[in-house]
Amino acid sequence: AARSLAEAFLKAGGTRAVLLPQIRALGDLDEGEPPFEAGDIALDLPPAIGSWRRRFELARLVAENEDLLERRLDAGSALELADALAAFLDGCQIEEVGDPRAVEALVEGEMARHWQVSAKFLNLALEAWPRRLAELGLMDVAQRRVKLLRALAAGWRDRPPTEVLIAAGSTGAAPAAADLLATVARAPRGCVVLPGLDKSLADTAWAEVDEPHPQGSLKRLLERSGLSRADVREWNPQTETDARGRWRRRVINEALRPPVATADWLDQIAALRAESTASGVDPIAKGLAGLTSLTAAGEEEAASVAALLLREVLETPGKTAALITPDADLARRVSARLTRWGIAADSSAGQPLAAAPAAVLAGLVARAAVDPADPVTLLAIVKHPLTRLGLDEETLNRGRRSLERYGLRGARPGGWEALVQRLREAAGEAGERDEAGQARAAAIDLAIDLASRLHAALDAADAPYADDVAPAADATRAVVEVLERLAAGPQGGLGELWAGQAGEAAAGLIAALLEESDGLPPITRAGFAQLLDSLMAGELVRPGGASHPRLRILGVLEARLIRADRLILAGLEEGVWPRAAPIDPFLSRPMREKLGLPPPERRIGLSAHDFAQAAAAPEVILIHSERRAGGPAVASRWLWRLRTLARGAGVDLPDRPEILAWARALDAPLASPPPALKTATRPRPAPPLAARPRRMSVTAVERWVRDPYAIYARDVLKLRPLDAPDEPIEALARGSAIHAAFERFAREHPDVLPTDAEARFAALIVEELERAGMPPARMAREHALAANVAPWVVAFEARRRPGARLVVEASGEHVFETPGGPFRLTARADRIEARGEAADILDFKTGAPPSPKQVRAGLSPQLTLAGAILARGGFEAVGATRPRELLYVRVSGGRTPGREELRGAEGESDALADAALDGLKRRVALFDRPDTPYPSWAAPQFIGRQGGDYDHLARVWEWHVIGEGEPEGGG
Repeated sequence: AARSLAEAFLKAGGTRAVLLPQIRALGDLDEGEPPFEAGDIALDLPPAIGSWRRRFELARLVAENEDLLERRLDAGSALELADALAAFLDGCQIEEVGDPRAVEALVEGEMARHWQVSAKFLNLALEAWPRRLAELGLMDVAQRRVKLLRALAAGWRDRPPTEVLIAAGSTGAAPAAADLLATVARAPRGCVVLPGLDKSLADTAWAEVDEPHPQGSLKRLLERSGLSRADVREWNPQTETDARGRWRRRVINEALRPPVATADWLDQIAALRAESTASGVDPIAKGLAGLTSLTAAGEEEAASVAALLLREVLETPGKTAALITPDADLARRVSARLTRWGIAADSSAGQPLAAAPAAVLAGLVARAAVDPADPVTLLAIVKHPLTRLGLDEETLNRGRRSLERYGLRGARPGGWEALVQRLREAAGEAGERDEAGQARAAAIDLAIDLASRLHAALDAADAPYADDVAPAADATRAVVEVLERLAAGPQGGLGELWAGQAGEAAAGLIAALLEESDGLPPITRAGFAQLLDSLMAGELVRPGGASHPRLRILGVLEARLIRADRLILAGLEEGVWPRAAPIDPFLSRPMREKLGLPPPERRIGLSAHDFAQAAAAPEVILIHSERRAGGPAVASRWLWRLRTLARGAGVDLPDRPEILAWARALDAPLASPPPALKTATRPRPAPPLAARPRRMSVTAVERWVRDPYAIYARDVLKLRPLDAPDEPIEALARGSAIHAAFERFAREHPDVLPTDAEARFAALIVEELERAGMPPARMAREHALAANVAPWVVAFEARRRPGARLVVEASGEHVFETPGGPFRLTARADRIEARGEAADILDFKTGAPPSPKQVRAGLSPQLTLAGAILARGGFEAVGATRPRELLYVRVSGGRTPGREELRGAEGESDALADAALDGLKRRVALFDRPDTPYPSWAAPQFIGRQGGDYDHLARVWEWHVIGEGEPEGGG
């Protein structure tokens, strides 16, 4: 406000040189020059305590009395209660409560124990806190400000300034400020400009004005000063600007009159119209001219509408606009949307420090101490733009890619040693191949070096937690050490770690934790990570750089006394503007009243005053949303009252539906797709014959039947899906463990089952699950499932083994001629049970096996093609043997531990196997033709709900919705 007033003086002066008046904000009187001198008291007062030091000292006070509070407190909860205690102390100091220690006497015998505990704690705090401040040689900011205001008022009463002295824009909410304003008004050339005093409100309605009313603070100021509304004169009332805004102010003030005084709204409307009879102007219509109300569907649409309205102003040369909202998230959304036009608006909302690069990296480091093996956190750290680890950019990037690809994707490694072992195995496999494989092995070696550097750096974050807890300062110091190790460049230096406003803010927060957090109780790893996130989220970083000179985005406090040609008031929902009355965890409403503290509704009254002042601007647009993140939203009470008053006068609030239409059109899908999309069809690539696969496994054949495009992407384009970091391994690990357990059980006990067969099989499952990396938290359940399934497996083995020769994990293949040349079909059978001239093929599954219909239709040819390979001698360990039974064995360990599901009985398996092989030969011959494509989703009804790995490459939903519609089966 002070800066804007100075700019207004310069603008009024035009091109002339202007000697500006001295301008001071009421809250910044420490360095006053004549006449803004508080006398000798300013020299005698101790300095004010810093905000961080105060928070941490109060947290110490809270933590030391957790027994009195009957709560177990960590650092985070201690800080929360410290902030509430600080608000109580500020309230007592600002309101100059006579004896705050009287709080102990406020609790009556029958009040809830919670309030009794609070009263005892507050009484203790009111004794301990001044004593602690005295030890530090400091005082609270609010108390110091009150003393300075009192001293200045006393000095001006004794020696009134002879200069022109104007106090503008304050409502005198604090007693000391109110008394200073009264002193200014009585000075020889003094004047107090009251913002928005409603002199037209009927005396009966004025008598009902209370705390939540926009005139509440002004009424309280006048009463404290011994004045009435009649004693206040209009400021320059005859100007053209005031004449234009007179009816708007009347309409807004009538809409916001006290609820008990709204019964005569219709009479007031009639009276307003009677006032303007001579001029022939409808006062309601005149008052609503220039005011627009817009209702957005949700927060995102509200942001788009506000951004469009700001952008529209720039079409008029010299015109200015400001968005006013208490919703910082909405302000940031609007800023983001303005960037689509290359516009950076001056925004007071700023960005949370938590979004700054240094803060993000600090939070990641703190979380890495909680869970050092989390691949997602490790990847975020190593790929963070500030991370250099002493390496040049090219080496670092190669190491990052290899570490991600071969170390951190897939199942979580069991620790740093397991991660390095995984990388070494990958390097060994790659190094045994061609030149490209050796280059890959060299890149993996870089990843091993990078992992070692990362491990050495992150180890420091865990060092302070010798007893699983650490002082917050030590934990912070460890995080800083890790940050600087991570950010170190090859030639030294820390790069951009602490650079810019965000780096400075992060450094300030860390310095506060290092120097002033000794009052916090010891903290765990998880507690410190949460504390750091909370502190960073509460700090704001003001954006730097150039901003547009005609656009501003302001909070409600910053917008006071600031005007623009167009004002946009957004966030007009209950709970946002106005915010709900705050809940005091220490004092009930009766306790606050007895103590002399203001009711929580006073804030609503101040917020209502801000709204009334802004809504009286010549051009103002009110925006509210029908929904917010938490669900349906209710329009602000002030907007409801304005609508009700207008409808009572037979008019509606003006709107601009075209703005809503524009906002919705900006992000809406195209109603009429362009020609390229209208003709979108299912992809049907037809690669050259030389590029088409000549070798395929039986499981790949099943994929080929259902989704040929997947074969094209995998075997022609050589694209392989990457595992996600920290891939959930439960289902995969369980399936692999069951297979491995059956294999080992058969190899270790090929003939006679041991006497403790059940225990041994259960132990094999558990051992394989642990080897696969099953999280320890899941193993309790797996122990139970293994114990449940083991008796069924032993009975299954006892029933099937007699007369059978077991061959486990057998590989087989069959080569047949096709028009395009030899084609190799491969298979790996979980188990083959040879019985004379026939053999059974078993496949173990933990999920649902394919249905008999799918097997007979050729959509699931895994077992039938394996039977064809068996019949043609493709399994060397068995020899040419007729398939007898094709059997899926489902092993779950649940209520039904296991089940055998036959898909080819004795006597029909031969025919099913031959039919499957004949079908495959026809398919190979068909795809040996150059014009045969690989279409996507040939049999969509069997793809599954999750789709395939390559659907995004095939852009399935694009051609499915826009082009062909529902895909056809077959293929």
